Amino acid sequence: MRSGAAQMIPADPLHAGRPAQCPAASSTVIRHLGLAEYLPTYEAMRRFTEGRDAATPDELWVLEHAPVYTVGIAGRKEHFPRISKIALERVDRGGQVTYHGPGQAIVYTLVDLARRGLTVRAMVVLIEEAVIELLAAYAVTARRKSGAPGVYVQGAKIAALGLRVRRGCCYHGVALNVNMDLAPFSHIDPCGYPGLEVTQAVALGVAAGADELGRALAQRIAGLLER
Repeated sequence: MRSGAAQMIPADPLHAGRPAQCPAASSTVIRHLGLAEYLPTYEAMRRFTEGRDAATPDELWVLEHAPVYTVGIAGRKEHFPRISKIALERVDRGGQVTYHGPGQAIVYTLVDLARRGLTVRAMVVLIEEAVIELLAAYAVTARRKSGAPGVYVQGAKIAALGLRVRRGCCYHGVALNVNMDLAPFSHIDPCGYPGLEVTQAVALGVAAGADELGRALAQRIAGLLER
C-alpha cells in the first residue's frame, strides 16, 4: 500500500503539526507535514523565506504531494505533459518539468545559505550526498551525474532537486521516488531530458516507505548542514 493513503493536509504547512528539533542538529527544525497540497505548501515556503531574518532557524519540511506536475522558471513547453489530466504548476525554482505524487518522499530545504557560508552549488552537492548516503544504508549504490543535478541508479533518476535563492536563503528541495506510480513521468521529459528513465526505491529492494525515508533523509540533510 502506498503512503498516499495518508490524510491530505490543505492548511498552511507553517501551522500543521508540531515542529521537531533534529537531535543531531539542534539549529535545524524538521516539520513532518504528511500528504500536503502543492500550492499552499509552495506559498508557505515563499512566505517563510520572505519573512525570515538572521535569527530564524533553518527548517526542513518532510511531506508527500497529491499528483501534480511542476515546472521551473526556465521550463520549455516541448518538455511538458503530452497527455495528462494532472495539474501543471509553474513555480520559481530552477530546472524543467517534474512530477510529484503519493509515495514520493519530499524534503523542502529552507536554509540560510549566507549564514552557513554555502554556495548554491555546495547546497546541491550536500542534498545529493544525503540521498546517496541514505540509499547506501539500504545497499543501493547511487551516483551524481555531471551537468544533470539529481541522483541516479544505473543511469535511471531516483531523486530530482531544484532550488530557489532569495536574499541568501534557499527553498524548494529534493524529491526521492520511493513507492509511487511512475507512469506520469512517461508523459513528460523528466527534468528536460527526453527519454530519461526513472526508478524508485521499492524497485531496488528497499522496503521502507516514503514517510520513513523522508524522515531519514531530512535527518541526513540536517546532519550534513551541521558539519
